[in-house]
Amino acid sequence: MQYRRGFSMLGYGCMRFETKNGSIDYEKAKAQIKRAYDLGVNYFDTAYIYPGSEDAVGRAVEELGIRDKIKITTKLPQYLVRNRAALDKYLDEELKRLRTGYLDNYLMHHMTDYAQWEKLVSLGVIDWIAEQKASGRIRNIGFSFHGSTDMFVKILNAYDWDLCLIQYNYMDEHSQAGRAGVEAAAAKDIPLFIMEPLRGGKLVDLLPEKAKKEIAADPHGWSPAEWAFRWLWNQPEVTCVLSGMNSIEMIEENCRVASEAEAGGFGEAEFAMIDRIRAIINENTKVPCTGCKYCMPCPKGVDIPAAFSCYNHMYSENKGSGRKEFYQTVALRQTPALPSQCVECGKCEKHCPQSIEIRKKLKEADKKLLPWYYRISIPIARRFMIGKKK
Repeated sequence: MQYRRGFSMLGYGCMRFETKNGSIDYEKAKAQIKRAYDLGVNYFDTAYIYPGSEDAVGRAVEELGIRDKIKITTKLPQYLVRNRAALDKYLDEELKRLRTGYLDNYLMHHMTDYAQWEKLVSLGVIDWIAEQKASGRIRNIGFSFHGSTDMFVKILNAYDWDLCLIQYNYMDEHSQAGRAGVEAAAAKDIPLFIMEPLRGGKLVDLLPEKAKKEIAADPHGWSPAEWAFRWLWNQPEVTCVLSGMNSIEMIEENCRVASEAEAGGFGEAEFAMIDRIRAIINENTKVPCTGCKYCMPCPKGVDIPAAFSCYNHMYSENKGSGRKEFYQTVALRQTPALPSQCVECGKCEKHCPQSIEIRKKLKEADKKLLPWYYRISIPIARRFMIGKKK
C-alpha cells in the first residue's frame, strides 16, 4: 500500500457491505475490514444514514483491536440539524455506534449549497467545532460535497477545513466540484478524498460492450476499474480514493493497484484511452445516475435508482437485457416500485447530487422499459410469482 499525507491511497467506503436477511452480514464485513487493514488500508469512511454501517464498523474495529491504528471518518447529517442541541445529539449517537471516544475526521454530509453552511453557522457550528476539537472528540473537520464547482469553492473558502470529500472520476472531470475544485483544494493545501471513483459501478459493470472490448484489447492489461483508479491516482492532488468494496477479491485487487499506481504515471497513450472510453460512454448514457440513493425514499414507492440503472443498461448492453433486469428486480416486487407511480412531486430532484431531471427521465424510462406487452403481463406474473395480486 502507498500513502499520501499519512492516508492509504485506497480508502474503504463502508456504504455497500453485503446484506443478509435485510441487514449487514457482519461476519463478512468484519473479515473484509480485517483483510483491507492487513493490506495497508488505514482509512474507513461511513455515515449516519448508511443503515447499520457505523455499528458494523465500530464493532469490527473494536473486536480486531485496531482503533488506534486506523482513521475513522463519519458524517454529520447536516440536513437533519435544526438546532445546536442536534449537533451534540448526532455526534453522541455516532460515537456510541462506532464504539469510540473520538473521530479522526467528521464531515458535514452532502453539502450542495452555501446556504447549508450558513444555516449551520447561524446555529453556532463554528464554536461547536472548536469545542469538540478542544475536547478531543473530533480531530479533523471537513465536508462531503455534491454540487457545482462554484458552490464547492465558496464552501471551501468559508472555513478553515482540514479535509474535503468530493465525487470525482474521469466522467465527472468537468462536473460537480470537478477538476477546478481539485485544484482549488490543492491551492489551499487541503487533503482531498474521492468518492464514486467508478460512478456507482457504472465505469465497470455498465460499460458499453464497445468500451469493454477497447479496454480488453489494450496492452496494459488493466481492468475497467483499474483504469478508473489509476486515472485518479495519476493526480498528485488526490489524497485518497474511496471504494465501496464488498468482497475479499475486490479488496485484494484494489489494494494491488494502490500499491503500484503513481502520480504522473499517465502518458499520451493512457490519456487517449480514457478519452476513447469517455466518448463511447457518452454515446450510450441516458441518465447520469450513480445509484447513490439520495433521491430515496420516494413517497410513492418508485425505485428511482433501479429504474435508471435498468434504463441505462438497455443502452450500455442491449434493450432485452435491460428490460429483463427491470422485470425481475423491480416489476415483480410484492410492493410495486414502477416509474409510472411517480406523481411528479419533485421531492427527489431536491436531493439529487447530479441535478437530474428525475421526473422527466422517469417518464422516458417508463416508456422504454415497459412496452405494452410487458405492462399487461406484470399483474399476471406478479400474482404467479408472489401469490396474490397487488
